[in-house]
Amino acid sequence: MRTFKKSLLADLDVPSQSKARFYQNKALVIGWREWVGLPELGVDAIKAKIDTGARTSALHAFDIKERKKGRKWYVDYKIHPIQRNSDYVICATSELVDKRLIRDSGGKATLRPVIHTQVYLGPLCWTIEITLTARDKMGFRMLLGRQAVREHLMVHPGKSFVLGKKHYKSRESM
Repeated sequence: MRTFKKSLLADLDVPSQSKARFYQNKALVIGWREWVGLPELGVDAIKAKIDTGARTSALHAFDIKERKKGRKWYVDYKIHPIQRNSDYVICATSELVDKRLIRDSGGKATLRPVIHTQVYLGPLCWTIEITLTARDKMGFRMLLGRQAVREHLMVHPGKSFVLGKKHYKSRESM
């Protein structure tokens, strides 16, 4: 099992590994919404909905611009990691892995950029695929889809924030 970097989510109340519940000693049991960290993007913590109905994970991003550097394509974008707060902005750049036609819950298909990044959730860390899209009107700035959780986590649909709650201190007042 991979270890959890406590410094990334220092102000997140995360139970120790001994308190975290594992299903048959394999999958970590989490709630339908949890705090996750995306350190490669500069996001210490973002509230994510664990959506087993969605195949791919999605992250709220705007001002998305693709550019070529050498032989590789990159995507520059901005993130609002805090719900109902458009003042706090994180600027990020990632290698563009793919562009995919993704259908939203209403059936509308859009071509979205796809990136790879590490995700931290409780005591676990692994690399996931995320599509970038405008989610500012949605309830969650991030969806963690079933491909991201299938080998690592067991979702308890009746629980929230099983791994702890995050309380923004300085950023919340922005």
